[in-house]
Amino acid sequence: MDIHHSIIHNMANPRELERLFRRDPEAFKSAFPSVREQHPDSQVLAVWQERLHFKEAETTERASIFQKDFLVMGILALLAGLVSRVIFQYTEQHAIAPINLVYGIFPFIAAYFVYKNAPGKKVLATLASLFVLSGVYLNLLPLEKTDSMLLVYLHLPIFLWVVVGLAFTGKEFRSGSTRLAYLKWNGEFAILYASMAISGMLLTALTMQLFRFVGMNIEDFYFRNVVLFGAAALAVVAAYLITKNLKLARNIAPYIAKIFSPLVLVTLLVYLITVIAVGKNPFLDRDFLLSFNGILLIVLAVTIFSITESGAAEKKNISDYINLALIVLALVIDSVALSAIVFRLSSYGITPNRLAVLGINLLIWANLLWIMLTYLQFLRNKLGPAAIQNAVTAYLPVYGIWAAFVTVAFPLIF
Repeated sequence: MDIHHSIIHNMANPRELERLFRRDPEAFKSAFPSVREQHPDSQVLAVWQERLHFKEAETTERASIFQKDFLVMGILALLAGLVSRVIFQYTEQHAIAPINLVYGIFPFIAAYFVYKNAPGKKVLATLASLFVLSGVYLNLLPLEKTDSMLLVYLHLPIFLWVVVGLAFTGKEFRSGSTRLAYLKWNGEFAILYASMAISGMLLTALTMQLFRFVGMNIEDFYFRNVVLFGAAALAVVAAYLITKNLKLARNIAPYIAKIFSPLVLVTLLVYLITVIAVGKNPFLDRDFLLSFNGILLIVLAVTIFSITESGAAEKKNISDYINLALIVLALVIDSVALSAIVFRLSSYGITPNRLAVLGINLLIWANLLWIMLTYLQFLRNKLGPAAIQNAVTAYLPVYGIWAAFVTVAFPLIF
């Protein structure tokens, strides 16, 4: 039976029509018009007519580089590159701290979200105030490589990341689903930016080699101008592409989450068994304690990425049990790290680093415990998957508040 007759024969069988379409989309599309002409009153075919031609109708307006969204993105990308280059000039002269480079990226991504979302005067005023006040405060601090200043440099990007999240969510900043969308955007952004960055590195390598062939070494000029400019501008371009529903990152993100979760779980189990076998002690070994905390952050990031890439309507599957195992493992690691930090505080006294690590470990421990308890209820059919995602999104402002506290208060306290 050819595709034409197969469509007619299965007009009352939506599942079979879907199977025919997926088996050979082009043949289905070619045969469909004649079937539609023969059966103009069929509601099933009317739905398929819209499905097959909706995108064509949506894109009848000629795509143009002069579309407003594209122009706004282009202007913001250029500004991000130029501002980053100016900031870099001052950092080379040791006039300001290198961490100021974040102000060549975050405000311009936030500006694009403000343009897209029209967040309202209060949110807009809050965003502008947070960027300006944090930038002014940062540059009033002394240019010293003290522990408290290094903590400022580590926590400021986290705080600004939360501020960008406020720009993304706009008026719906209290909505868990909007916060979840921001987390998903971050995962897709990371994938797309990394893909474009790899392409940029290949272009850079090719450019360097081509100029070497003619006896010119442009490495210093190229990295100080083109690479720095491009890295900042590319962040705004990636933000624009993700908001335009680019399928590359959106389609691959769930698969990366499903692949990496079990790999991280197995790697960590082998690592921890090895650690026990060789007798490493986080209570006495400071570097090992730091690596323990690094592992904890990686596990937290992978777990959150996996949870956010799961659909709210998905049923239980093996990925959920892997996520729960990762969360339990992270709780064990965090409990050991907390014990080691408390031991070092009581034995060696209070320092900015120890206090900051204690604070972030307590926050992560509470977040992981909440997610774990929610996951257990989900696996026992007492809660839906949306509750797990809520346990992730509702906690985001807490990290932002802690990052702001460390950034502002630690230089004054210590």
